[in-house]
Amino acid sequence: MPVYEIKDGVAIIPEGTTEIAEWAFYGESELTSIVIPDSVTKIGDEAFKNCTNLKSIVIPDSVTKIGRSAFYGCSGLTSIAIPDGVTEIGNLEFAECSGLKSIVISESVIEIERSAFAGCLRLTSIKVADGNKLYDSRNNCNAIIETETNTLILGCSATIIPDSVTKIGYGAFAECSGLMSVVIPDKVSEIDKFAFYGCSGLTSIVIPDNVTEIGCGAFCDCSGLTNIAIPKSVTKIGEEAFKDCPFLRFIVISDKITNIGRSVFAGCSGLTNIAIPDSVIKIGEEAFKNCRNLKSIVIPNSMTQIGKKAFYGCSRLTSIVIPDSVTKIGYGAFAECSGLMSVVISKSVTEIERLAFYGCLGLTSIVIPDSVTKINGSAFLCCSGLTSIVIPDSVIKIGECAFWQCSGLKSIVISKSVTEIGNLAFAYCTDFKSIYVPVGKTEYYKELLPVELHGKIKEF
Repeated sequence: MPVYEIKDGVAIIPEGTTEIAEWAFYGESELTSIVIPDSVTKIGDEAFKNCTNLKSIVIPDSVTKIGRSAFYGCSGLTSIAIPDGVTEIGNLEFAECSGLKSIVISESVIEIERSAFAGCLRLTSIKVADGNKLYDSRNNCNAIIETETNTLILGCSATIIPDSVTKIGYGAFAECSGLMSVVIPDKVSEIDKFAFYGCSGLTSIVIPDNVTEIGCGAFCDCSGLTNIAIPKSVTKIGEEAFKDCPFLRFIVISDKITNIGRSVFAGCSGLTNIAIPDSVIKIGEEAFKNCRNLKSIVIPNSMTQIGKKAFYGCSRLTSIVIPDSVTKIGYGAFAECSGLMSVVISKSVTEIERLAFYGCLGLTSIVIPDSVTKINGSAFLCCSGLTSIVIPDSVIKIGECAFWQCSGLKSIVISKSVTEIGNLAFAYCTDFKSIYVPVGKTEYYKELLPVELHGKIKEF
């Protein structure tokens, strides 16, 4: 590898050099500026990566190739002009250049990787040269638009989205913390994955009626967002679309939505209530996890499935009615809903999954419907408010730790159909007075229950 000299903060690259090698100045914190001679045609991978004090660089038109992550983490850079010889801006080339304010894209560029400018938080000026055949900055919009598809692929806090744009691309405004407001034109039909991810200054947004899809993580971590209306045109909301928007207090869901996907509203701790339209048949995994101020939710009769940890940690939710259309309540679906006092379980549910109601401290009673055949492990673990429970004739299995540390449980009625009681199913039920079993079944249940509970068995 060639040896380069840095003198008074300036990189000295000898005349005649054709390539700046990989990692040539990697992590050189003393480097503040560099002039690249006209003989250079290639800048290697990670050549200037993490040169955090590099403030100025002129890339000559002789350069045709800039390597992967070449300027990654050069947080002192404020502007960059891509020379006319370069055709591709590759993976992470200028990513995490957090001080970068201005970008000029030459007319020779024909490919821009979507992560090329990731984490460039302070961009205020984006310009594509007029002669570029694949990209443009029409109407001085301060953005990069893919000309043929009318897709906006990179925006900034000063962007005005032109009316001709039909799609907001992957991560187009990601981590643009200075973006306070944005008008999405009526022709936009898709907001792609992570389009507005981490736009912490954004307080509200109007999604036009033409949008049919909101991509995964599209508004994730928009910590200032307070309200949003999803128009009736939207048929799909991607996973984590609104995750960790803690001040989001009001949301209207389109009645064309059939699936609320994984973690769509997880961490939206400002939500107090939400209406799920009749079109929805599934609530996905962790969909409302840690919506700590959610007090009420109506699950429509169209619903068939409540996913794993769907309402985990919704500690202010006080009651829930699970309609008979629901056939499955997922693992930990209502775990840590400490304020939950009343639950009506669907008569179509055949299993109560593991940890389904774990930590529901406020739950004092629950009716298990005759459709249930299995109460799986830890289903009611640490439900310290439960005082009594009746196991219906349909149940054949009570899983391990099913009622572990239900310290307020005084009595339980076990049906004749139960053939399996798992280890520690009633461990630490310190207030236990009676276990009621069918007449003539005492010895049978002594085989299934631990010795310390034998004295509490009573026949009915």
